[in-house]
Amino acid sequence: MSFQLVSEYGVKGDQEQAIGKLVRSLEAGNRHQTLLGVTGSGKTFSMANIIERMGKPTLVMSHNKTLAAQLYSEFKNFFPNNAVEYFVSYFDYYQPEAYIPRSDTYIEKDSSVNEEIERLRLSTMGSLLTREDVLVVASVSCIYGLGSPDDYEGMMVPVWQGQQLGRDEFLGLLVGILFERNDIAFGRGKFRVRGDVVEIHPAYLEDTAIRVEFFGDEVDRISTIDVMTGAVMERIDKHTFFPAKQFVSSGDKMKKAMIAIRSEMNEQIALFEEKGKLIEAQRLKMRTEYDLEMMHEMGFCQGIENYSRHITGRAPGERPYTLLDFFPDDFLVLMDESHVSLPQIRGMYEGDLSRKSSLVDHGFRLPSALDNRPLRFQEFMEMTTQRVYVSATPGPFEVVNSRPDNKGCIPVYGNKDRGIDPIRLRQLRIVPSPTDQPVEDFDVSRKGNSLIVEQIVRPTGLLDPVLTLRPLKGQIDETIELCQQRSERGERVLVTTLTKRTAEDLSEYLQGARLKVRYIHADIDAVERVEILRQLRAAEFDILVGINLLREGLDLPEVSLVCILDADKEGFLRNETSLIQTAGRAARHVKGECVLFCDQVTDSIQRLIDVTEDRRSRQQAYNEEHNITPHSVVRAVQQSLQQYQDDRSRAEKLNRSLVAEEASVYDAVNVLSELEGEMQEAAGKLEFERAAHLRDQIKQLKKRAGLDNTEKK
Repeated sequence: MSFQLVSEYGVKGDQEQAIGKLVRSLEAGNRHQTLLGVTGSGKTFSMANIIERMGKPTLVMSHNKTLAAQLYSEFKNFFPNNAVEYFVSYFDYYQPEAYIPRSDTYIEKDSSVNEEIERLRLSTMGSLLTREDVLVVASVSCIYGLGSPDDYEGMMVPVWQGQQLGRDEFLGLLVGILFERNDIAFGRGKFRVRGDVVEIHPAYLEDTAIRVEFFGDEVDRISTIDVMTGAVMERIDKHTFFPAKQFVSSGDKMKKAMIAIRSEMNEQIALFEEKGKLIEAQRLKMRTEYDLEMMHEMGFCQGIENYSRHITGRAPGERPYTLLDFFPDDFLVLMDESHVSLPQIRGMYEGDLSRKSSLVDHGFRLPSALDNRPLRFQEFMEMTTQRVYVSATPGPFEVVNSRPDNKGCIPVYGNKDRGIDPIRLRQLRIVPSPTDQPVEDFDVSRKGNSLIVEQIVRPTGLLDPVLTLRPLKGQIDETIELCQQRSERGERVLVTTLTKRTAEDLSEYLQGARLKVRYIHADIDAVERVEILRQLRAAEFDILVGINLLREGLDLPEVSLVCILDADKEGFLRNETSLIQTAGRAARHVKGECVLFCDQVTDSIQRLIDVTEDRRSRQQAYNEEHNITPHSVVRAVQQSLQQYQDDRSRAEKLNRSLVAEEASVYDAVNVLSELEGEMQEAAGKLEFERAAHLRDQIKQLKKRAGLDNTEKK
């Protein structure tokens, strides 16, 4: 089944030429393509069109969960008839196992698994093995170890009407793929038995279970049922059950793995004893023997992923299985915000190796634990044959490898050159040499060539923000005056500083000037940060002060002014990429302006000026040619995460009912049931902050109503 793009909008501006060039390059077999798309030019829509035209299984990578969820939501709307999946880390909280030799401190692994994300991960794996029209939006989690796709596929249990299969045999098959029997608490990954009727809730389905009815040793009927009510939703002819866990293996492989684990344990103990490390030897023996006993009795143990090399039968040093192995050989990769995503992928392996080496050296883990790791950057590049890098500010890796003159087509692993001038992208973007030869004449039929395509023109007609340079002296007073002007016009302002202390002090100073201001930085809780941004858009305050407000994907259409204090202090927060991204936060407003306070025009500032002038002139020419009047982006303000604590919330209503009515417990149960339903709905829509908020509210209400019977241990 091909991808079917559904949208009320058509391609506009630079989108058609960008999509056409990239598709031609991909069809020619080129490995590297870069889409240099400015903020507000519709990069996601262009990505959707590329996916539809290529018709390949696609992996879209993002560098954090929040942006991945945003992309997932957009692609779900673009492709409602296809399998759009979401694959990110399923931990709400994760403390990895670690050992600090200097203080002799061992930190045990601690984590909290988000069941909804685990369901989405299992759904992703199943879709990749059973469908071709699959689009997966993933974080860097997709390069971490996962079970073998062959094992996962080999353990699937197909059931069809009329099949010769006994009930007890079927139950054994379910247990073999890690389903649990529970006739009382029916939930994901569990099944219940009532005579000849077996009801199974697959871990990858949200509110649907499968009912299998037997007549003797034959499957008589298969139905989908509602988990809550048990009502039959649909009669079906067949269904395939996927394993209930991500890490599964056959019994024979587990037996072989246990033999190999014991052999490695004995070798490592002998090595420790030879070096006089008796404590390490004893520690390793106790921990490994315990894990082996658990694997023998339960088929599972805490930290079983550390033995994945033996379970999957890999050789020492061989790369682990990851989500990429579930894709077919020919698939497409789109790297969103590639200037952040690629360095993130590059850094994962070394960080993991450093932590686990300490555990191995001190007897907490076997050496094979080192092979439970993320992919090396080179391994990732070898497994992803065709990539499109998407960014408003491509990094050196993308620029070097996507040059159409074919000089930089071989991947430059570990390239440390950060001095590439983006203004040269006008020479690199669509021609093989610094001439005016059009891209249509560029030979993309020869494999190995690559391409950089610009998407500069915005369909809205908006120009890049006007740049204004002002001296450092009096920058605070100037900022106050500018903020007052914008505030009077009902517009918002972002102010960036260099340190947390400066951000807090400046906020306090601006409040003294009777301005409505807040500050934001890394020490503020993630949920509170989301709420602060919502309040800024909702005009509950006008000025937001922060350190690094350039975060990719920060969508604030009401912001018309960005003030960058100490703009000439070269460094991470004031380099070329940071300045371009920061200035771009005002690119969604028709009166967008960026004020840079500086005493000298640094190289980064000059590059920002050159790039901005170039983009403004090209957008202006397009607007005049097509008679377009620029207009600001209009987008609804998201619902508050605090909705259940404000404006006489449900909690307050419940408190009144507890005092006034005798049937208080009954009312509490009703309210809790409603809130739990809304929590599940929010999680299903990937609104995890809101879901977490509702979860905490439910706990509080249960406690007040006396319905919380959990005991603290």
